[in-house]
Amino acid sequence: MYEEFYGLTESPFSLTPDPKFFYRGESHIRAFELLRYGIHRGEGFIVVCGDIGTGKTTLCRTVLENLQQNVYTALLLNPFLSETELLRAILRDFGVISQAPSPNSHTVSKDDLIASLNTFLISIMELGGRGLVVIDEAQNIPAATLEQIRILSNLETNKRKLLQIVLVGQAELKDILARPELRQLAQRVSLRCELLPLSLQETTDYIGHRISMASAGAGHAVFAPGAIKVIYNYSDGTPRLINLIADRCLTAGLVLQTKVITRRVALEAVRDLQLSKLRRWAGPVRAAIVVAALVLFVTLLWASTGTLHRWLNPP
Repeated sequence: MYEEFYGLTESPFSLTPDPKFFYRGESHIRAFELLRYGIHRGEGFIVVCGDIGTGKTTLCRTVLENLQQNVYTALLLNPFLSETELLRAILRDFGVISQAPSPNSHTVSKDDLIASLNTFLISIMELGGRGLVVIDEAQNIPAATLEQIRILSNLETNKRKLLQIVLVGQAELKDILARPELRQLAQRVSLRCELLPLSLQETTDYIGHRISMASAGAGHAVFAPGAIKVIYNYSDGTPRLINLIADRCLTAGLVLQTKVITRRVALEAVRDLQLSKLRRWAGPVRAAIVVAALVLFVTLLWASTGTLHRWLNPP
């Protein structure tokens, strides 16, 4: 283990979604504030999207840790649930029913479960509380269960929603919600936010932030600019990949007995992980490629049209 060698209290690049290490990058802090605002305002549906490894689960856990005490939460990590299983999972997380299934649990109807949930939500509302359900990996929720989630949003009084729902998923969740058969659900979404990969500067700050949070004092690891550039090139600014590469860098540094992670050490780490460069095209470069493609297409079209015209109308 390299923690003692670098003067760290724990691994700074663990892949677990620990709110302690939440990094407030530009898109992450925007999503964090938007989520807190939406929950505080009592918005019914909120959607959080982002590519794999951009930190969606960490974001949600961080938000949940910073909520007011009168917000009762249910966090569902398994989206592959039927309508009835979804209701049971929500009630279990709220503490309404036991985690251990009772002998008669399978005889309880869906309507009974909804009635139990409604009764619970009204009871906490009378005490000044609110109910919040966060569903992770929401792009995998079956269509029938998504419809059940929409129906749950109808639990309300004349003044406010009884239940707030946050759907957290990968980028394809946006396409799923855009389907015609889900338009009623999509129309209920009041807030949307998206997590983006980190920039090169944010990657530098992210690595420094995590090492600082895990540091026991002076003498911790230092990532040279060349090493950070390698990590950025091979991670595309995705936090999960940054963690994976940086952790391997610290292991390699321990083997080499160096606290300075150089470009050579970082390259050795990505070789061990068998990673390929994932650099995304910058906006201006993408625009230039699109323009060039359009020009080429128009030129070829014009040339082929002229040739066809001469063939149809010989001199």
